[in-house]
Amino acid sequence: MDLRADITQPVVLLPLERKLIPTGLHIALPQGYEAQVRPRSGLALKHGITVLNAPGTIDADYRGEIGVLLVNLSNEPFTVNAGERIAQMVIARHEQAEWQIADSLDTTERGEGGYGHTGLQ
Repeated sequence: MDLRADITQPVVLLPLERKLIPTGLHIALPQGYEAQVRPRSGLALKHGITVLNAPGTIDADYRGEIGVLLVNLSNEPFTVNAGERIAQMVIARHEQAEWQIADSLDTTERGEGGYGHTGLQ
């Protein structure tokens, strides 16, 4: 779903500035679900506006107002207007992991190869 700015006055984001924009939404998710706040591709492409902590996670036990942490990565000021679509939200099911301490891990073909190890092709 689209998230909209619930503001009474326009909010200006200067280049490299970040601000928490309220949405006016409160939700109650069942256990085992989360909401993910994601950027809108059009704002990113056309204006350099993105969600700073994307995807932002809203836990099932959170009951406060959903805010969107926007950042302006462009060289120009950007104005957020009341009712403007500023982000997207996806509801996703997740599992709760139970950790086990191990002395070693099984081996894989990749092993400890990190960033860029698998190449581009």
